[in-house]
Amino acid sequence: MLVREMRRLAATAMALLVLTGPIAASGLNVFEAELGELARMRLQEIARSAVVIDAVRAQNLETSAYSDAKIAELDRLWAKETDGDYSRPLIDATLAREVSHHLLAVQQRSEGLFTEIILMDAVGLNVGISRMTTDYWQGDEDKWRKTFLVGPHSLHIGPLEEDLSTRTVQSQVSLPVVDPDSGEVIGALTFGVDVEEL
Repeated sequence: MLVREMRRLAATAMALLVLTGPIAASGLNVFEAELGELARMRLQEIARSAVVIDAVRAQNLETSAYSDAKIAELDRLWAKETDGDYSRPLIDATLAREVSHHLLAVQQRSEGLFTEIILMDAVGLNVGISRMTTDYWQGDEDKWRKTFLVGPHSLHIGPLEEDLSTRTVQSQVSLPVVDPDSGEVIGALTFGVDVEEL
């Protein structure tokens, strides 16, 4: 227990130094090697699970025909729903999906390592989420663009960011969701990782 707490304190100190020190502006992530290993050892297995693959396949059948205007409209609706003054049919429907329950269970089993998990389809819309996101459409963000658009062996490790609400230092680690039958990329999966828990 003492060793784990010492590692956590060291990680916190390193992360704070990176966030405030001279390399903060460069976007370097000093935990990139550890996060890459995490992706290879644990995250790929989650991305290959049947519940993830099946959920993305099913949503792609519906959303593949969506126009840019339809996607923008849904994203605006989601933003209104996050305001708190509106009912939340789109958010609640997404949170109620089997795959969202699965991702929440994965997050809870991680014992604080994962701060959020977002599953996206072929147009960048949320398929499943472990907790509410600010956006419904992720297609303009690196988590989707640098995985889905790059190919089946891609991996994107985002910069370190301080989450003021949870007082954690985290990085987003994203990888493609690949159809095991065709080998084609059909979606993307992002994990918020608390680097202090590595």
